[in-house]
Amino acid sequence: MSPGLVAWPARQRHEAGTTHPSLTVEVIMTITLDAPVTHPRALLPARLFDRLTRRIAAEHPEHADQAEQIVDQALAFLAACAARPDEPLSPSPKVDIGWHTFILYTVQYAQFCDRLAGHFIHHVPDDDPAAVRVSGPATIRRTVAVIRELGLPVLEELWKDAADCSGSGTGKCSQCHEGCTDSTSN
Repeated sequence: MSPGLVAWPARQRHEAGTTHPSLTVEVIMTITLDAPVTHPRALLPARLFDRLTRRIAAEHPEHADQAEQIVDQALAFLAACAARPDEPLSPSPKVDIGWHTFILYTVQYAQFCDRLAGHFIHHVPDDDPAAVRVSGPATIRRTVAVIRELGLPVLEELWKDAADCSGSGTGKCSQCHEGCTDSTSN
């Protein structure tokens, strides 16, 4: 695979142990990508992308001017989760808005996850005070690094507002957007 380009292999080819899986990926419903993806928007049909951005603009008017970028970065985040299923990754608060919005479209979201990751990408809040925290600024920085490694664009302004959750004890970091990770467990 060329540097700066990303593609996600079909699950069955990956499990067969090939070192260079197919660069052809079927993504959501009848869309097939025959070339590496360099922009997250290409992972969704335009109609679904537009529905998600309209919903964010309506439900989060304070972010209406960034709705397209929020969906774009949520897709990049999900691509990172698909590429690194065993690594804890988290979205920023604004990117999490895009993830929450996409999850509401359960059928399309499940199809997207299956085609991109080969499994459902679960939304796992990290809000149990007794649990070991896997989220926070370091996790978000790692997420951004994975997105860059995949050759996808990172819109810094959507990732800069990660809260510092280390030892706050205030409960402010118990919100889902402060600790959502991809998990293959139920």
